[in-house]
Amino acid sequence: MGNTEDTFRQQGLRKKLIDELRKKGIKDERVLTAIMNVPRHYFLESALEQFAYDDRAFPIGEGQTISQPYTVAFQSELLDIKRNEKVLEIGTGSAYQAVVLAELGARVHTIERHKSLYEKSRNFVKKYFKNKYLSLQFFLGDGFKGLTTFAPFDKIIVTAAAPEIPEALIKQLKVGGKLVIPVNEDGNEEVQRMKRITKKEDGSLEVEEFSQFQFVPMLGGTNMKVANN
Repeated sequence: MGNTEDTFRQQGLRKKLIDELRKKGIKDERVLTAIMNVPRHYFLESALEQFAYDDRAFPIGEGQTISQPYTVAFQSELLDIKRNEKVLEIGTGSAYQAVVLAELGARVHTIERHKSLYEKSRNFVKKYFKNKYLSLQFFLGDGFKGLTTFAPFDKIIVTAAAPEIPEALIKQLKVGGKLVIPVNEDGNEEVQRMKRITKKEDGSLEVEEFSQFQFVPMLGGTNMKVANN
């Protein structure tokens, strides 16, 4: 990971980013405050630090990316996190989204299928955020299967392009709970439609559709390749 100093310059760039997110339609002030409070440059390699507050995605290894801030804000806003809610995140990646959710007060369980990213992100958060996010727990596993041991969840967020809505995740959602997931549009893997699924009292699902996005593919199984460090 990159530089973990947070200078006035970086804070100023983050404030400009918040203004940009507001202009793009993000209205939840709690989400904007959380993004302001979490230094994104911490999660990027030093060579990319100068671009950390550009509203775009960057590679983080293993064919994965750190999502653009607008995407993180959009998904977080759709989740409508309440303090102490138990949240399952599918696709830890850099852990940026997970830390934003923890900053919002959620008890986050995040799954990563790549062992190298899982180890890197878990160790990074433990080292640089010390005891700030004790409710954030990391798991190595298959996101399609979720985490049955810790279910049910108040909210579930998927941060990769799903070919369909995984049935296992619906089963692990509480009644009244919400799942936010980008699903391939008409079988097209190049573009996804963001969806929010709410589980009703009778077990039926309310499906809302939002903007189109582009995510890396959601893959099953576990990649046990160890990080080179």
